[in-house]
Amino acid sequence: MNESSSQQLSQEDQCHQTPVRSILEQAESVARRVLESVQAIAGTTACKGVQIARLADWAKKNGYWIDNGLILGDYADRGSENEVYLSPKENIVYKLNDFRYSDDNLSPFFERIKAHNEYFPDCAYTMIGMAENRDGKVCAVLSQPYIITAREATEEEISKELQRLGFQPLMDNEYYSNGIHDIFDASPNNVLVGIDGNLYFIDTIIYKSEEGNLSTYHSQSPKYQ
Repeated sequence: MNESSSQQLSQEDQCHQTPVRSILEQAESVARRVLESVQAIAGTTACKGVQIARLADWAKKNGYWIDNGLILGDYADRGSENEVYLSPKENIVYKLNDFRYSDDNLSPFFERIKAHNEYFPDCAYTMIGMAENRDGKVCAVLSQPYIITAREATEEEISKELQRLGFQPLMDNEYYSNGIHDIFDASPNNVLVGIDGNLYFIDTIIYKSEEGNLSTYHSQSPKYQ
């Protein structure tokens, strides 16, 4: 076995053995320190690029950097924010998230992942490291259980399930809110019906509830550009 192959296997082993929950917490702490420093020095919260660069350095220093995305599995798709890889052996989906839905800084990204895991634990995200996607953008690498599906959910099923979870439809079902978080993009291609009959919200956009979220979503989503 050559040195390159050994390194790839070592990275893959580390990705699966490291307590993944702590990686998300550590990354959020790194990003928060950058935000606090920039706010103190420059009086602004606009520091997304600096945070991403610092996270890349942190990941490389601590062994969380993944050099070759192919060790994650087979390339499957490219969405608005995620480059997707499938690992059929492990029944896991890996997503390289390019932070599109964070604007000035990465706080919305970390809020969104934690909120998603709270509301949709059966398809929760775990962060396993950082990597560059095919476009050369630094991304968070997220893993998610692979859902064996029967079909996509209908709009009616999605609305019913979200209301059961305490979310109310707004703007003719364009988004749902419980007063704490607003959920966007809960469309049939992002919500699957498993073979067990349950709904799985695999890829929605979640913001803290506040005025202007609809405009923010429209400005960030490729569907409106």
